[in-house]
Amino acid sequence: MTNQTLILIQCRDAVGLVALIANTVAGHRLNIVTMREYVDEAANRFYVRIVCAGKAKSSEQLAEDLTHALPEGAIVTVNPPQQKKLAVLVTKEHHCLGDIIIRHFFDTLGAEICCVVGNYDDLSTFTKRFNIPFHHVSHEGKSKEQFEAEIADTLELYQPDYVVLAKFMRVLSPEFVIRYPGRIINIHHSFLPAFIGANPYKQAHARGVKLIGATAHFVTNDLDEGPIIAQDIKPVNHSHTVKDMIRAGKEVEKSVLSKALALIIEDRVIITGNKTVVFE
Repeated sequence: MTNQTLILIQCRDAVGLVALIANTVAGHRLNIVTMREYVDEAANRFYVRIVCAGKAKSSEQLAEDLTHALPEGAIVTVNPPQQKKLAVLVTKEHHCLGDIIIRHFFDTLGAEICCVVGNYDDLSTFTKRFNIPFHHVSHEGKSKEQFEAEIADTLELYQPDYVVLAKFMRVLSPEFVIRYPGRIINIHHSFLPAFIGANPYKQAHARGVKLIGATAHFVTNDLDEGPIIAQDIKPVNHSHTVKDMIRAGKEVEKSVLSKALALIIEDRVIITGNKTVVFE
């Protein structure tokens, strides 16, 4: 978006908002190329994502003028950082990390992987092959507070825009989550909600499930219940073994996480309460 201006707005709904926005943008001699808006009638909230041809002379002034024109309490973002920095947290499973790193290597991710942090060292060799820093922060023999403090200190070195849990199999404390509000993304086998704990696919196979799915969501203090970014499913049947289901699960997890990251990197996601508005 080198020669474009991106504007994200959420505010109380009111009559004439589109006209107010269009006139304000025109006053900065910008031409609207795309404008996707959504009104949550129940909450009386208005959301819009606007792409304009040309760069605003002053993003700060444009944001100020839009805020002044819109209802009180409006949240306006003009030209959020284009090159997002992602820190990836992992345990032992490689499929999600591998997909992210390959996209990064071939410049199709649209963001920089600034570091990978693992509570096991299993994925360090793979990560380092792509010249990405890997930090091993073991949880063994440490309190949760100490373990998370060491992760936070490591992330502080890189100042990531988002923290991606690529099958990071540790529950984060509220104290850690609050450090990155709306900035931690998790991938979860959410279409197996009845099968918690170890071996969810084995449990699913025993019950004869017909759908394997995954959900990418923002992390909150409510385990696996944060605002949803993307979801997908894959049909299975009685002929699928446990290994087949695990393989299908990994494929859909990679796909959903990749889609979620693309939406976030392109600033197409607005968090509102415990849900999201996604401009695909």
